[in-house]
Amino acid sequence: MQAYTAIPAQGNGPTDSGASCGVIVIQEAFGVNHYIRGIADRFAKEGYLSIAPELFHRTAPPGFETPYTAMDRSHMGALTDEGIAADLAAAYEWLVRQKVEKIAAVGFCMGGRAAFLADATLPLAAAVSFYGGGIAQTLLPRAKDLHAPILLLWGGFDKHISATDRRAVLDALDAAGKPYAHVLWSDADHGFFCDERASFSPSASAQAWPLTLAFLRTHLGI
Repeated sequence: MQAYTAIPAQGNGPTDSGASCGVIVIQEAFGVNHYIRGIADRFAKEGYLSIAPELFHRTAPPGFETPYTAMDRSHMGALTDEGIAADLAAAYEWLVRQKVEKIAAVGFCMGGRAAFLADATLPLAAAVSFYGGGIAQTLLPRAKDLHAPILLLWGGFDKHISATDRRAVLDALDAAGKPYAHVLWSDADHGFFCDERASFSPSASAQAWPLTLAFLRTHLGI
């Protein structure tokens, strides 16, 4: 499996990379593209060793990307939770081999769902799910398995995640007694954080980034 990595310029811990904390950046349905690589770079600038695994590697060539306006859904349709969990575990183990002490998963779109799955399958310190569709339909039984606090970020105009879906996720977390925070931007759509998509919301994005960093600092320590 190929992955994009971003290394902090200045370390914050006694590790091979100079970083004491790491982030698994989980792609949208469009591949590990310019936007996802940029997110990994942004986390590296904040001191996190970052890795963005290419989840489509079983069916797509290395470096595969699909356009926002003409998405090839075949590779996303071929994904399985077992395969995703294995790939995220491989990314986690890579960070561990770099002597990173605390690790978070941050995912967008389909990656937001995968961040929830990662929290259920890996000993994370934190997880962040940006508009993760499908959690309510497929992952609620895994709420009891979450290892770390999760931050859920949603847009009120998101047709992929209804108010009923959001409520179901929160109810499952409450029933499992798992810690979480959630923020809804009532005027934002699916993909509001991505400045390369038509649904980009400058105001929601500008607020979501510092919220994400604050959440990670609270649970990872930097």
